[in-house]
Formats: sequence, C-alpha cells, structure tokens
Amino acid sequence: MKLINVTNTHRAMVQNQLDHTDSTLVEVFSAGNSTVIYEEAPYHNEILIVNNTRNIRNEEVDEILEFFVKRMEEGSFDKDFIDMIHMTGLVEITIPKH
Repeated sequence: MKLINVTNTHRAMVQNQLDHTDSTLVEVFSAGNSTVIYEEAPYHNEILIVNNTRNIRNEEVDEILEFFVKRMEEGSFDKDFIDMIHMTGLVEITIPKH
C-alpha cells in the first residue's frame, strides 16, 4: 500500500485542526479509497483512517501504523499502550507519548 501526502488539498481542515486542538502537526494521506489523517500533539499522536465505501481491513491498519511508527522517534512511545477504536469504515489509533 502506498500513502500519498495530499495535505495541500485539505488546507481548511488542517488549519481548523491546528486552530482548535492541541495538534502541532496535521497531515492528510490518500491510501487508495482510504483517507488517513495523522496528527502530532504534545502528549499523543493520532491516526484516523476513513473509508466511506467499505470497512478497513486489519492488514491495512497494520501497514499504516507501521508507516507512521517508523517516522516517530524511537523510545518516544510504548507500543503496549496504543489504543485502537474500530468502527464501520473508520479506525482511530491513539499513540501516547512518554
């Protein structure tokens, strides 16, 4: 699966998130029919995966999580405390920081 950074096409949403949450970074990616929103905040990182046409497969979640974990500073989080919420067409992943 290839993630394509499409943040520039979602400027209003990104600015709204930066203005109204504790996020310091917001990026939007396209993964085929899925949209991935990645946010960094002082005490946690969030990954939101949305697909309006079908449910998100576990393999997709694993690949996307691996992509973002590789970008994070090693030792800045504990994999045992990653929290995932699965809903129809939506997965929210919270990664607390130390």
